[in-house]
Amino acid sequence: MSDLFAPLTAFEIEALVLSLRVGAVATIATLPVAAGLALVLARGKFPGRWILEALVNLPLVLPPVVTGLGLLLLFGARGPVGRWLSETFGISLSFSWTGAALAASVMALPLMVRPIRQAIESIDRGVEQAAATLGAPPHWVLATVTLPLALPGLIAGGLLGFARAFGEFGATVTFVGAIPGETRTLPVAIYAVLQRVDGEATALRLALLSVIVCVAALLATEWVNRRLLRRSAVM
Repeated sequence: MSDLFAPLTAFEIEALVLSLRVGAVATIATLPVAAGLALVLARGKFPGRWILEALVNLPLVLPPVVTGLGLLLLFGARGPVGRWLSETFGISLSFSWTGAALAASVMALPLMVRPIRQAIESIDRGVEQAAATLGAPPHWVLATVTLPLALPGLIAGGLLGFARAFGEFGATVTFVGAIPGETRTLPVAIYAVLQRVDGEATALRLALLSVIVCVAALLATEWVNRRLLRRSAVM
């Protein structure tokens, strides 16, 4: 039991730092995409919208290994997108931490879209229409009215997306493997040490780290939401 609270080893620090980097990059890169999709799903009126909604939510119901296989077929060295990126820009996503961030982004996207969409749908359209009546163009209404009012959803989506990206395993290990220092994130490291006879203690320590980070993200989501709701009530 004393080993559980011993200082972190170099192996554990490496996995933790890599997971934090992958989670942060995935969140930052995916948040604008999630906001755009949420806006389209909340306000868009076009044929086949249900198809877009199904595609956005597909990673929630697909086995993560299937998602990882799809990424490998598309973005792997022999995949059409991966080969084009390599030949055109010299970018290789397979077996790299950037590929792990891509896998985490795909898995986190549905959790990011949902709270942002709900926040946009809860906005009083009369406020936006009033701004438009005063002569504000649509992009200005979006930037100064819609997005600020949807800020709780944006923050909640970002934090939930980070927690999901931080804990991503199945799609990551299928797409980019478990390369030490490159793609062996915290969940992948837990799986790796469990394959050893004496790995249970290390796996438990890594699992505790994962719980701490994810619980902190959830608590931060709740705290920010309460602060923003309290501020809007005062205003």
